[in-house]
Amino acid sequence: MAWPQIEPSTPHLEFLLLSFFLILYALFSDLIRNRLHLSEPPLATFTGIAFGPYGATVLDPVDRWGWEDNITQELARVITGVQCFAVGIDLPAAYVKRHWKSIGLLLGPNMIAGWMISATIVYYILNTTWLTALIVGACLTPTDPVLSASVIAEAKFSQRIPKRVRHLLAAESGCNDGSSFPLLYAALYAVMSNSAAHGVRIWLTDVLLWQCLAGIVIGIAVGLVANKTLRFSESRGYVQESTLFVFYFLLAVFCIGVGSTLGLDDFLVCFSAGAAFCWDGWFSERTANMKLPSILDLMLNSTMFVYFGSIIPWDQYTGNLASWKMILCVVLILLLRRLPAILTLKRFNPDIRTYHEALFIGHFGPIGVGALFLAIESRARLETGTSEPLPHPPKHSPHQEALDTVWPVVCFVVLASIMVHGFSPFVMSVVGHFSRHPKERAPLLGAEEERLYGMATENGSAEALVEEQSGEEEL
Repeated sequence: MAWPQIEPSTPHLEFLLLSFFLILYALFSDLIRNRLHLSEPPLATFTGIAFGPYGATVLDPVDRWGWEDNITQELARVITGVQCFAVGIDLPAAYVKRHWKSIGLLLGPNMIAGWMISATIVYYILNTTWLTALIVGACLTPTDPVLSASVIAEAKFSQRIPKRVRHLLAAESGCNDGSSFPLLYAALYAVMSNSAAHGVRIWLTDVLLWQCLAGIVIGIAVGLVANKTLRFSESRGYVQESTLFVFYFLLAVFCIGVGSTLGLDDFLVCFSAGAAFCWDGWFSERTANMKLPSILDLMLNSTMFVYFGSIIPWDQYTGNLASWKMILCVVLILLLRRLPAILTLKRFNPDIRTYHEALFIGHFGPIGVGALFLAIESRARLETGTSEPLPHPPKHSPHQEALDTVWPVVCFVVLASIMVHGFSPFVMSVVGHFSRHPKERAPLLGAEEERLYGMATENGSAEALVEEQSGEEEL
């Protein structure tokens, strides 16, 4: 018997799937985050894969829905931009001014080393040209603020990490998506420019001076003006409580609009605006008990990772991109992209006080939504010479190798990073649990609250933490 009232169209099934996933996550959120020490990105990605074109075929954005590359680009732009802005807001007042040396080391020598190491791995294992490898390496260089926030924010595991380390990781993830633009465009202009002199000139003027430097200045101006305007309105009772709830999100979207319209570095605009907006700490104090940012992050980030799981190009992992090559490439990138540089720079970084902290920071450099945006950005430049990509990659182009390589490689590495870094808190908690004497273990698996082994206190060493805890017990 037919039921004409039932209409299981693709949008309707998508609404059901996404809302059902978020409802399930909400029902078991404390169990997932604080007992299993998991985050939503791996679970959302698994959902996208399971219901994507290579699974249950409920989600098929490319073939059945007709979504084009510009949709992926704009989704990644908005979600990364909002998260970069949120990082700027969540940092302590004037954090960048007080910790500029630590941030500079992570954005300078650490990023350059990661770029060259990633490019070298791609060049030798995937047998690409150097320029293609440099483009891929630049996409993989930045750490992702979306994945970072999902692991180090508002969870019991994050409370075991010193605030000093959490703030440093957050500041790095908020800055370096934007800071990777000079690296990416250096490789792109080497491919596209008529001469070396022309490439260097437009890189200096268009990228460094306009996109990055002007983007920072304009972002700071937007943040300061927004802060003064909001304080003026709030002091006179012109602002409703609900407006404060969503003001940061609206301002983040405004910064994205400013950056993309003026051709600036969107992510530097967003981070600079967020940091300037909360430079005096007033907004953070005023909204300390508001949870809307976490709600928005959960909805936006989960949607993006479900979408990502459904668009992974599994059919392209053949030939030079064969599965075994990709797995070897991913293992080496995750091991070598950050760890050697962080260990080398540890002695110069005042916020990294022990080698255990250096190991943690060197490991915890997730690659995520920002890398997807940079991959589409690089393809757009190679396809059209602008930031607007073609609906789908062309079949014949002077830059065909790069067009065929960048997207599948970045997607595979992002998938691996989501799984490795998403499950890292669980693995660390379990290992820490069983490495303790049975009498010292928490009743629940991995439920210890002490600082991770080898992490120094805010004012001293790891040994000082033991003395501090002993003193508290005596009191």
